[in-house]
Amino acid sequence: MNLVIDIGNTKVKAAVFELDRIELCVVLDENHFLKYLKEILKNHKITQCILSSVKETNLEFINELQKIPFFISLDFSTKVPFKNLYSTPKTLGVDRMALVAASVCLYPQKNCLIIDAGTCITYDFINSKNEYLGGSISPGIDMRYKSLYNHTSKLPKLAKNNVFNLIGASTSESIHSGVINGTVNEIKGVVGQYEQNFHDLTVVLTGGDTKFLFKQLKNGIFANQNFLLHGLNKILTFNNQ
Repeated sequence: MNLVIDIGNTKVKAAVFELDRIELCVVLDENHFLKYLKEILKNHKITQCILSSVKETNLEFINELQKIPFFISLDFSTKVPFKNLYSTPKTLGVDRMALVAASVCLYPQKNCLIIDAGTCITYDFINSKNEYLGGSISPGIDMRYKSLYNHTSKLPKLAKNNVFNLIGASTSESIHSGVINGTVNEIKGVVGQYEQNFHDLTVVLTGGDTKFLFKQLKNGIFANQNFLLHGLNKILTFNNQ
């Protein structure tokens, strides 16, 4: 069995795979995950593991993972199942690498735009020739709310709201309209630009805000909150063939 672990900016997400099928998937705070990791290793016969982390990782955590027969920590030097044409590969986030690998696995030989809506919103594009060209990064929904509060003297601190009016009749309503409407239209606009340049475009939406955003976006976008985990599993098996 394979264990894949993604340490993000706010949460740890992990999954146990049997071949390409997820048998177990959990999302936890980082300070609670070490204890849960020991339970996973006790209850599942893990023979391969990959770690993807956007920040420094606890040494005790690494020591546990190194007990697994085959373990890799994803970085710019890890072998990946696509041609990386990013001009600064050492700065490419490991999470973005995993997302692109997932598209190779699930949508082979397709022009694919992967949108990861989390702390940041990342856009990553791989063409039908299996070439990763790059993408873009913008603030995520929560970051937009926090920015308005932190960089002004009078705007209130708000959290995302499923109900908002296009025309805000109060300051709070205006903020919700600006943040949510702005995010949705940003995504629609970026997708439209890619569609003009690349035919038969496959668009995947993933990340923590997937459910929140998906119902407000047009049809033709595939939603998969576990897309990154599938990508990590693909990279893991690709490196241990």
